[in-house]
Amino acid sequence: MTKARLLRLSVVLVSIFMILLIIVYWDNVGTAHFYLHTSFSRPHSPGAVAAGEDWEALPDVDEFLAKLLSSSLKQNSSIPRKTEQLIVQGSNKPVVSNLEENVRGYDWSTHKDRNSLDQEKLQVERQRTLREFCANSSFTFPTKERSFDDIPNYELNHLIVDDRHGVIYCYVPKVACTNWKRVMIVLSESLLDQGVPYRNPLDIPREHVHNTSTHLTFNKFWRRYGKFSRHLMKIKLKKYTKFLFVRDPFVRLISAFRSKFELENEDFYRRFAIPMLKLYSNHTNLPTSVSEAFGAGLKVSFSDFIQYLLDPRTEKMAPFNEHWRQVYRLCHPCQIDYDFIGKLETLDEDAAYLLQLLKVDRLLRFPPSYRNRTASSWEDNWFAKIPLAWRQQLYKLYEADFVLFGYPKPENLLKD
Repeated sequence: MTKARLLRLSVVLVSIFMILLIIVYWDNVGTAHFYLHTSFSRPHSPGAVAAGEDWEALPDVDEFLAKLLSSSLKQNSSIPRKTEQLIVQGSNKPVVSNLEENVRGYDWSTHKDRNSLDQEKLQVERQRTLREFCANSSFTFPTKERSFDDIPNYELNHLIVDDRHGVIYCYVPKVACTNWKRVMIVLSESLLDQGVPYRNPLDIPREHVHNTSTHLTFNKFWRRYGKFSRHLMKIKLKKYTKFLFVRDPFVRLISAFRSKFELENEDFYRRFAIPMLKLYSNHTNLPTSVSEAFGAGLKVSFSDFIQYLLDPRTEKMAPFNEHWRQVYRLCHPCQIDYDFIGKLETLDEDAAYLLQLLKVDRLLRFPPSYRNRTASSWEDNWFAKIPLAWRQQLYKLYEADFVLFGYPKPENLLKD
């Protein structure tokens, strides 16, 4: 009787092991390539992380998956070198010329003399600020107290995973996310050009960059790994290098407005501009196309946009669009322990330093930045016609982003 029970137990355990093994090897973008290129991802101290090192205490299922993935790591230890050689060879398409770099306001040579020690101190300060306010019980904002398990799957769609290099990027629209997505495509080799992975980020067409099918994001894990998806997310969050880039919240709003409402954008006109014009400018019988509306001089004003953000009816209809949704709602910085916090205000320096830390700076360069980025010095002009009470309400709406990421309170806009 005892032998029969042991036999049945053995069969069950072997079956579970085989199911997990199949899940892990399900696809070639999955966790079978679970290796790390970074030198500073927590919980380990700086230095290369070897496959099979002891991981922090995890629940039983997590621990089992961790060991299984470590085994896969050893078997695939030769893959990264092949990948690096492939990417280093360079793109067959013309590279960006020096003239174009100058026109776009970027000089690669300026990165050679960056002081990495200052960058390291800057990262320590940014992370300290974030953690202090996340731990400060007197500073509250919506969703702060919830755990990672409480975050719905659909709110994890901004976390892009590169299993080839052990990187997770949370993208924030209007914060150089197009070019960071391009970098993630090159690193993960998730998009092919005539059967060959892209090697130069600038070669990747913009329409492909923002196609959701191009990227492996956390919200897709459920389809791949089923009930084990959260366990795998947690393991990757512990072992992978996690980064995001942020921006002064008010300046980001100005940039979003300029991009989506001052330029002809058919989708945003129909989804957002028409309701705003009707609600806040008392327009009726509006044209159905953005070109007709612009031709008739019908455009959403910045004042209309601010009213829309402050209107309590707005989010009763649907969550904020990602272009003006708060960063704390996109990237969950109090639930996810980010290893690197970049800022658009120091984009060139931060991008160069991050690629060095990821040990991919010889594989690619961050694409050139543009000269005409919306500047913080424009805030006074943009908000000049916005009533003081609205400005104060708007600050409260985005206060968490100001505080968590170390942006000073814009006192000049919040007082008479």
